[in-house]
Amino acid sequence: MPQLRIALAQVNTCVGDITGNTTLVRDWTRRAVQDGAHVVAFPEMALSGYPIEDLTQRKSFAAANRDALERLAADLRDDGCGDALVIVGHLGRDDEGPRNSASLLHGGEVVATYDKHHLPNYGVFDDARNFAAGFDLPIVKFHGLDVGVVICEDIWQNGGPVTALGKVGVDLVMCINASPYERAKADQRVPLVTARAVEAGAPLAYVNLVGAQDELVFDGDSMISSAAGEIISRAPQFTEHLLVADLEMAAGGYTSTTVPPEPGPMQLPAFDVHRTVLNPDPVPAYEPLPLPQAEPLPDAAEVWAALVTGLRDYVHKNGAKSVTFGFSGGIDSAVCAALAVDALGPDAVHGVSMPSVYSSEHSRSDAAELARRLGCHFEVQPVADMVEIYVRQLELTGLAEENIQARVRGMLLMALSNQHGHLVLATGNKTELAVGYSTIYGDAVGAFAPIKDVPKTLVWELAEWRNSDAEKRGEIPPIPESSITKPPSAELRPEQTDQDSLPEYDVLDVVIDGYVEGDKGYADLVSDGFDAQLVERVLQLVDRAEFKRRQYPLGTKITFKAFGRDRRLPITNRWREVSP
Repeated sequence: MPQLRIALAQVNTCVGDITGNTTLVRDWTRRAVQDGAHVVAFPEMALSGYPIEDLTQRKSFAAANRDALERLAADLRDDGCGDALVIVGHLGRDDEGPRNSASLLHGGEVVATYDKHHLPNYGVFDDARNFAAGFDLPIVKFHGLDVGVVICEDIWQNGGPVTALGKVGVDLVMCINASPYERAKADQRVPLVTARAVEAGAPLAYVNLVGAQDELVFDGDSMISSAAGEIISRAPQFTEHLLVADLEMAAGGYTSTTVPPEPGPMQLPAFDVHRTVLNPDPVPAYEPLPLPQAEPLPDAAEVWAALVTGLRDYVHKNGAKSVTFGFSGGIDSAVCAALAVDALGPDAVHGVSMPSVYSSEHSRSDAAELARRLGCHFEVQPVADMVEIYVRQLELTGLAEENIQARVRGMLLMALSNQHGHLVLATGNKTELAVGYSTIYGDAVGAFAPIKDVPKTLVWELAEWRNSDAEKRGEIPPIPESSITKPPSAELRPEQTDQDSLPEYDVLDVVIDGYVEGDKGYADLVSDGFDAQLVERVLQLVDRAEFKRRQYPLGTKITFKAFGRDRRLPITNRWREVSP
């Protein structure tokens, strides 16, 4: 049977950096060709980056994509890669509007272009707003095998291009993707990829983007399914990687260009199928390489890698060189510090302890110990005198006195940012954001929030995992044990703990998850067994905090429904989930 060596280039692109992304494609293609690859595939929108949001409306940006694509085809030929079939995602544009396109390059030319058919319009996706759908279905015969291309959402919806390819006949389906990460996403992806391979009656090669763009992080995890629905090769997560795999396929000798109608009321769209012969001759037989098979990461390691990737790429892609934030001695700032050091290195992390009159000795010592273990920069900037000026002059008491402490700390961090060029991180978690347990213009200041989408209970789990992982490697655990075990507290008044104002976190997180992630209402949660008064209180806290969340810094998405892109509610809103 004919053989083909394919390479899936799991790369980290940057939105808008057409020159840099084009160079990336050239470099990785040369590497793939040196490894003997006949087909090289890059992720969705590789030339433009993804998602590009309203850059789709810039005709100059679309023209730059087109020019770069044409130059890329010629450059690849000049690089000695002209015999390879290279599949590249990019922004296209025609009379109907912008397109999410995949072009096939060979011999110095663009030999075919496929435009994404299914355009998602849910969660973080705005493709239906930004692109026009495609109906062309190009198939190229390459080394005697018929190769079809689809893009990301095209495999997530039934009755689309994969179904059509299966009906007209292909030997291989190449699927290019920019599929954002969320916890346990592989539990959905793997069955989907294998099912579409079976549906197409051909192996399906799935290449995914890696890296981060604003809130979104992409985990790679590229894979290949056999026509029988078995994952036969897989790339590692959260790292750039070239997955090179040898496939042996039966050449179907397909010629059909007409998609037969579906039985029943459900009909396929009218795809325009056209076939192009690039090379009808199979490659000479060769000894295949063993198929690479990376193991997926365990849950905590996967989440940690996602958070590290999101923070690292946000800082580096936006030109920052260092970060600063408060080292309070608590669990949230400790986890953020460990993440920052893992992402950026200790010399780029500047911790600041900002004790007030209510700060405990153990909080101060835990902050210093955290910095010592991490080897990062650390300084102490007391805020008691600054706070006293506000309190005395404005005669502040109660909540106003508590919040002025957080706001003075926020101003102090922003001043250090202005003075030294550090990017400020906000250390709040998803649970706090949900119920509004943060001070706007205080601990909410910053450019990025690394654990914004991490529930409080998961923060503790990640701390335990990171320490355990360090011990396995013979390293000092980065997070002081007392930061993990002591009761959480904002320390804005004497003997304060979080549970003075909030339910226990193990209960609170489950209620919030049901309301936010599951869209459950009051009655649903009460029927789940939660105390009615507790449910009503939590739901009111969540609803009333929308204005705070709207002004909170962006942060890495790891859950199904993150605040921001996923969950968009009006601030001025009189609907309340309350008891009947």
